[in-house]
Amino acid sequence: METCAVVVLGAFRVVVDGRTVPGDAWKRTKAAGLVKILALAEGHRLHRDVVADLLWPDLNARAAASNLRKAMHFARAALGSSDALQARGDLLVLLPYAEVSIDAERFEADGRAALASSAGTTEALALYRGDLLPDDRFAVWAEEPRDRLRTLYLSLLKAAARWDDVVQAEPTDEDAHRAIMVRALDAGDRQGAIRQFERLCRQLRADLGVGPGAATVAVYEKAIAEDSRRAENRTRATLARALIALNSGDLIEAMSYAQRARELAMEANLGREIGEASAVLAIAANMQNRWLEVFEAEFVEFTRHDSERSGYILDAQLCLAEFCLCGPDGHRNIARRVKRLRTIAERAGSVRGQAIADLLLGEAALFSGELGDARSLLQSALELHRRAGARAGEIVTLQRLAEVDLAQDRTEDATRAASRALPAAASTWLEPHLVVRLYGVLAEAASSPAQAVHIIERADAALAGRSVCPPCSMGYHVAAARNYALAGRLDAARRRLAKAEQLAGMWPGGPWHAALWEARAVLRRAEGHENQAIALFREAADSFAEVGRRQDEQRCLARAAQKSLTTSGKSLAG
Repeated sequence: METCAVVVLGAFRVVVDGRTVPGDAWKRTKAAGLVKILALAEGHRLHRDVVADLLWPDLNARAAASNLRKAMHFARAALGSSDALQARGDLLVLLPYAEVSIDAERFEADGRAALASSAGTTEALALYRGDLLPDDRFAVWAEEPRDRLRTLYLSLLKAAARWDDVVQAEPTDEDAHRAIMVRALDAGDRQGAIRQFERLCRQLRADLGVGPGAATVAVYEKAIAEDSRRAENRTRATLARALIALNSGDLIEAMSYAQRARELAMEANLGREIGEASAVLAIAANMQNRWLEVFEAEFVEFTRHDSERSGYILDAQLCLAEFCLCGPDGHRNIARRVKRLRTIAERAGSVRGQAIADLLLGEAALFSGELGDARSLLQSALELHRRAGARAGEIVTLQRLAEVDLAQDRTEDATRAASRALPAAASTWLEPHLVVRLYGVLAEAASSPAQAVHIIERADAALAGRSVCPPCSMGYHVAAARNYALAGRLDAARRRLAKAEQLAGMWPGGPWHAALWEARAVLRRAEGHENQAIALFREAADSFAEVGRRQDEQRCLARAAQKSLTTSGKSLAG
């Protein structure tokens, strides 16, 4: 063996003395993983214990060492030489006697040199044929180098002022969008600048409380200066100002701008902007601990006008309603207040108002373990949402009905319901909230932890690069943490649990914290720490009891009584 080229950007391929190693030569995926890890390591060498831990993080040292020896054997066979991979003491060395080239190494060296010298970036950029090892998307050892190389690639594109390519690679990059807007203005293309601003706003998502910064808004206002009386232009500029105020912490100003943006949007009948402005109002109210008060006022006012426009306003409250149902006081207080709102909607003849009220009451019944009442109320909400043409509310209701199915061990029905709702969810303006919740249901309904992991990895791929509402993704991450643990993927379970714990910081207490205790217990049991698992299950049960989630409490007590976990069970319906 004289030369060997290892390709890791955009794909994985090895070329030995001009001959490409066929894909089926890698009879064991861990053999390929071993070569990939060493190819990315400095000097193409690593301590054998480090390699074993990266490839088999959940095995003990002896079992991992045995697997490593087998992987080395298959890697040598694939590369066609017993010298291709050598053990030098405790170090494993890849291709010590060959002239080795790694495309990622060359890209990084040439790219950094180009940035440091302000030389042309064209040659370095040509080396980047795609993200690092896309087939190893979920491998922990690939995360840091993948992010590092991708960041370098974006820096090179920016240095070359290739702004369109930056936006294609990273659709939320505001600097690139703003540069394209400025370029359009310089060319006299005001409409092009306006369209680019609209594309940026769609990526940043006002309903998630994220919008363009002041510098970008200033460019937009320059673009619309000669046409500022057009309602859609004034609406978007005002909404952008609301988001700037929201993100700077000036909540009073944010609500003032959002209120004005909504008035403009309603005058122009701009449905999406009506909803987005309403979402900003709801977020600002929630940050002032006034959401329920504002929701009641909005509900009373807009159920008098059972129109499509009022539907956007009420839809915008759905995420905050779900957030507050999982608050530290639980669902009972909201349920009491919604009963009064249900009467108001009925008297006003508001189909949308009655639909939302029945949805919230059905959710409260579900959380209380009153499954018969939950199904009846949710079925009523589903029919009313369909009558009103309220697609987002219909999808949330279908998700909750699927959770009733789960609680009654009707997993096939739950899977069918969530699967049917998923395509529709992806086509609504509240897609960042709805899709991730449905994936959480599908993971819960899986027939085994292994199948759940497959669903989660498929969902990760589908959600990659898309805006996702953090609170709405809580159930998905909890389900992922628990099922990875049950499937024996303990390192992945720990990462998912850490993500869920980070999101739980958005709540001062409540059922999601109880769900985390339960997920920790499942992980501890999978790790073999039985006494800790039992204590954590009991802690979860107590926490669920505090917020009136009797069914979740009983499940955790039953798990605490088990000596070993033999079934996956069902997680928090939330």
